[in-house]
Amino acid sequence: MELNMTFVTEFILLGITDLPLLQVVLFVLFLIFYLCSCVGNLSIVTLVIVDHVLHTPMYFLLANLSFLDFFFATTTVPKMLSGLIMEDKKISFQGCILQLYMFHFMGCTEAMLLTSMSYDRYVAICNPLRYHILMARAVCLQLAFTSWLIGSLYSLSHTIMTSRLPFCKMNKITHFICEIKPLLKLACTDTHLNESLINIVTGSLALGTFIMIIISYTFIATHVQNISLAQGRMKAFSTCTSHLTVVLLYFGTVFCTYLRPATKGTLEQDRISGILYTVITPALNPMIYALRNKEVKRAFRRRYLIVWM
Repeated sequence: MELNMTFVTEFILLGITDLPLLQVVLFVLFLIFYLCSCVGNLSIVTLVIVDHVLHTPMYFLLANLSFLDFFFATTTVPKMLSGLIMEDKKISFQGCILQLYMFHFMGCTEAMLLTSMSYDRYVAICNPLRYHILMARAVCLQLAFTSWLIGSLYSLSHTIMTSRLPFCKMNKITHFICEIKPLLKLACTDTHLNESLINIVTGSLALGTFIMIIISYTFIATHVQNISLAQGRMKAFSTCTSHLTVVLLYFGTVFCTYLRPATKGTLEQDRISGILYTVITPALNPMIYALRNKEVKRAFRRRYLIVWM
């Protein structure tokens, strides 16, 4: 029987909707978000590179996050946009596995970078006199390198486990990208080990990084309460609000997507939440940091407005 099996060589991404008019509307909307994501994130990366005022640990990590968000969106959105306006929604098996790897690589690395950024804020506010020692250049490079390395290893484990599964007949993925949970539903073998890997490894990683961020901000909040001047408290909190907003957006969708069993109903909901963290969040992140950060706005005026004048 096994010798007569026809294994899947390509998948069909069902996308978000089959309604032609809605597809056009979503295409235009998501294209705008994607262009905003590209322009916003690449602008921040460029600013941090060319503006010496932003050559600090905080903005070095922010540039890493922006660079990551750019590729996060580029990994998923162009294929989704083509699926909205083209009849051909196919993706090869190899292309699907590559997209799966890149998606989880970027997602895990973002969690690690957000954790590193919370540590940076903790040191800056709670240990300002030792900031340049605790956040020296070598330390920043190690934090960034470790974030990217853990993201790569984490994604590699999921990718190898998934790529070794047999896919015999069903090839329609209930998503607009090659996501692991709907992909596992198509395998013609038992996937409990893969599902356990998601629940244990992904759950531990997400909860672990989130708890570390909460601990950092608990120390920050305790320290800020001891600041006598209201202006000093407001300045301390203003450096954290942008990061906290991004953290809540990111981890809120991660917890809703991965820390629950994959049923037909939840897979439908995952497509909706997937729009948030693949399309909307990468576009909002640079706006959140640019609008809430005075140094970024000043650097933008120095570098971009002068050019136009």
